[in-house]
Amino acid sequence: MVIGIIGAMDEEVLLLKKKIENIKETDCLNFKIYSGEYAGKKVVFMRSGIGKVNAAVSTQILINNFKASSIINTGIAGSLSESISIGDIVISNETQQYDIDVTVFGYKEGEIPRMDTSIFKADENMIKICSDLIEGEAKVHVGKIVSGDRFVSKNELKVKLRNEFNALCVDMESASIGHVCHLYKTPYVAIRCISDNADEAAEDKYNDFDKYAAEISAKITLKAIELL
Repeated sequence: MVIGIIGAMDEEVLLLKKKIENIKETDCLNFKIYSGEYAGKKVVFMRSGIGKVNAAVSTQILINNFKASSIINTGIAGSLSESISIGDIVISNETQQYDIDVTVFGYKEGEIPRMDTSIFKADENMIKICSDLIEGEAKVHVGKIVSGDRFVSKNELKVKLRNEFNALCVDMESASIGHVCHLYKTPYVAIRCISDNADEAAEDKYNDFDKYAAEISAKITLKAIELL
């Protein structure tokens, strides 16, 4: 079994590079992939870069080239809920791309034409492991994460994503990772630490808390590896 881990930014994989043993570096396309061991498990991890296409390509690389049998997406996100604060953890039970819009042909926003689903379910066992690990250490929420190729910093869009998609938080990668894992029938989960509130103050909050939030998410990821 090989556990694949994807983080969008350097901050999201820095702790993994420090903790994982016997690291070997491989180049693939424009990406650097690191393989090694942690807690007796084989792991492979990489920085995908920001955005849905980067995340999707990274997921395919880990599954195809490095035989990852499960995927953990670690990183940060913007809160869409008044009950979810900076520093809280959101574990995905499902993900969806909010910026797909084919409504002119009668589809709902976020629906992908000619696919069996546009909502990608996370693995129940991985959800439980991550949730149990966090309980008592931080406030944890399990729910839907939506993704799109934009940094959400307007309250109007925040309210729309919360109401129309019933989502807890928003990022730029999770749903595309879920999409690829769905196609490959590979179990996955996204672990997101909240760095901002996806509103007009999001940029300032993000700059203050991004490294802190990324480190929290990475620590949880390392703990999860031990139990997978």
